[in-house]
Amino acid sequence: MAEITVRYSQESRSFPLGTTAAEVVREMLSNKERKRTLALRVEEELLDLSAPLTSGGEIAPLTVESPEALDLLRHSAAHVMAAAVLDIFGERVKVSIGPATEDGFYYDFDRDHPFNPEDLEKIEARMAEIVAADQPFTREEMGRQAAIDFFRSLGQDYKVELLAEIEAEQVSLYRQGGFVDLCRGPHLPSTGWLKAFKLTRLAGAYWRGDEKNKMLQRIYGTAFFDKKDLRVYLERLEEAKKRDHRRLGKELELFTIQEQIGPGLILWQPKGALLRRIIEDYWREEHYRHGYELLYTPHIARRELWQTSGHLDFYGENMFSPMDIEEVQYQLKPMNCPFHIAIYKTRKRSYREFPLRWCELGTVYRFEKTGALHGLMRVRGFTQDDAHIFCRPDHLEEEIFRILDLNLHILRAFGFADYDIYLSTRPEKYVGSDEHWERATEALKSALEQKGLTYSVDPGEGVFYGPKIDIKIKDVLGRAWQCSTIQVDFNLPERFDLGYTGADGNEHQPIMIHRALMGSLERFFGVLIEHYAGAFPVWLAPVQARICNITDSQLEYAEQAYQQLRRQGVRVELDSRNEKLNYKIREAQLQKIPYMLIVGDKEAAEGTVTVRLRDGKNLPAMAIADFAALVEAESDRNALAK
Repeated sequence: MAEITVRYSQESRSFPLGTTAAEVVREMLSNKERKRTLALRVEEELLDLSAPLTSGGEIAPLTVESPEALDLLRHSAAHVMAAAVLDIFGERVKVSIGPATEDGFYYDFDRDHPFNPEDLEKIEARMAEIVAADQPFTREEMGRQAAIDFFRSLGQDYKVELLAEIEAEQVSLYRQGGFVDLCRGPHLPSTGWLKAFKLTRLAGAYWRGDEKNKMLQRIYGTAFFDKKDLRVYLERLEEAKKRDHRRLGKELELFTIQEQIGPGLILWQPKGALLRRIIEDYWREEHYRHGYELLYTPHIARRELWQTSGHLDFYGENMFSPMDIEEVQYQLKPMNCPFHIAIYKTRKRSYREFPLRWCELGTVYRFEKTGALHGLMRVRGFTQDDAHIFCRPDHLEEEIFRILDLNLHILRAFGFADYDIYLSTRPEKYVGSDEHWERATEALKSALEQKGLTYSVDPGEGVFYGPKIDIKIKDVLGRAWQCSTIQVDFNLPERFDLGYTGADGNEHQPIMIHRALMGSLERFFGVLIEHYAGAFPVWLAPVQARICNITDSQLEYAEQAYQQLRRQGVRVELDSRNEKLNYKIREAQLQKIPYMLIVGDKEAAEGTVTVRLRDGKNLPAMAIADFAALVEAESDRNALAK
C-alpha cells in the first residue's frame, strides 16, 4: 500500500495514503494540542479532520487563534443555518450557496413565501439545537454523475446546475445530521464548536448575481468563537446603523436620490452642496500648493476615443450605452484620463517641462446594476478627485513619493490616520510588456518602503494597464473603505502615441501616473458622514453656529450678531422663531451644529454671546469677534493634518 510521510515538530512519520487528518492528528499531536485543533494544514492545503490526506509534507494544526479559523467557523455556520431552514420549512425550500464573508456568512434560498424577522428567531433556535447535538461534519467523495442524481432526487436544482458545470469526475459533499451539501470544505470537526452566532438580516439576491435569473432570499448572519466578540460586533453593528449615511443624509438634508431622476444619481441639497464646496476648495488649494494645475473636461466624447484607450475592450460592461449625435456615436465618460491625454497632445513637449501635474474634479458615469447601488457608496454618476502626472522615467519614484506625502496629508486633515495599504500586481488580463510592469511595480514598492509604510501585496489585483497602490482608510468603527489609488501606466502613452523631445534631441515616451486621493467624492462624503456620525468638525460643518434668541426683545441684537459673523466668514444661521429656548437648542443639536449662540437681555446689553456646544457643555460668554476667532482657529486645516 502506498504511503505518505508527514512532518511535525521535528518528527516524521509515515501513514497509508488516504489516512484522514483526524488520524494523523491523533498520532502526532499531544492531547492538549488535539483538543484545540479545528483542521489541519498540509503544506499549502487546508483539510478538515474528516478529509483524507492525498500527499505528505509539513503539517500544522489550525486552532481558534489561526487567521483562517473564523472563515472555517462561519462557513460551517452557514451549513448549520441551511440545515435549520430545511428542518423548519421543509424540503420544498431549495438551497443554493452559502459562503463565509468578511464579517459573517450568508445562504441563499429559493422559497415561495418570504422569510420574516420572526422566522429568523425560529431558525436561530433550531440552529442552537443542532449545535447542542454536536453533530460531526463528515466529508464524502462521490462521482459527479452520482451527485447530480442524488441532488436531483432531493429536488435541489441549484446544486444540479452547479454540478453540471464541474469538470472533475469526483466531487466532495459534507454531511451533518440529515443535511447534505455540495461543498469543497473544509469545515469544523462538529457543530458543537459553534457557540456564538446571530442571524442579522434578510435581503434579496439574484441567483449568481445576474438580474436575469430568479431573485432568491438571502439570510445573513455572523459567528465568533467567543460570545464577548459576538456582543462587541453586534454593538458595533447597532452603532453603524445609527451612523448610516443614507439616514443621516436625509435627516441633515445633505443629499437625496429621487426615482424620477434615476437610481444612483445624487441630488445635492444646499447644506450638502456647501460641505462639498468646502471639500473641493480645500482640495484645489492643496493641489495648487503642491505644484498641480487645474483642468476641466467634457462629460462625453466620441466612442472611438474609448476604443483607442482600450476602455471598450476592458471596461465596456461598466459603460453606459452610446448615443447617436449627427450620425456619430458618443459615450458618457467613465474616466477622465483620455481627455488629459488630449490636452497633452495639443503641442510638442520637451523633457524640460516635466513633470506635468494636472488635476481635475471630473464627473464620470459608470453603469452599476440596480442591486449594487448603495446610497453615496455605489452610484452611477460621481466626481473623481482625479490627477495625471506625465513624467520621465527618472522622475517616477520621486513623483510617487510626492503623491504619497500629499495623499496622507489630506487624509489626516479629514481625520483619517489609520489605513491599510496594498500593492496590487499584474492581473491575468493585461497589456504592456513584462519589463514595463516590473519597472512600475518596483517603483511603487520602493516609494512605499522609503516612506516606511507597511503594506500588503495583493497579487493579480492591478488594473489592466499597470500596477497600483490602494489605500483603504479606517473609520472610527474600524471599517476599511477604498478611497486612494496610485496607478502607473505605460499603456495609454503608447496607445495615444505620446512623446517628448529628450535632452539627446530624440523622441521619447513619457510615463503616466493616474492618481485619486479621495477617489469618488460621493463615496468619500458618505464615509465622512458615517465616520463623524454627521457631527462634522468645525472646519467641515456646513453650519458652524446657530444663534438662538430667548425672546423677541433680543431679535435686533441677534440679527446684528448674525450679520457680523457672516462678514467674518463664519457659516451661521439665525433661529428667530417664537419658540422656547430649549426647543431651539434641541433642534440645533439634532442638526449636529457645533455651536449654539444664546442671546438674552444680558448678552444684548454686553455685546456678547453665550456659547453652548452640541454635546451640551457651555463655554463662558464672549464677544462676537472672539467667537469668530475661535471658529477660525478650529478651522485650521493644516494644523489638523499634522
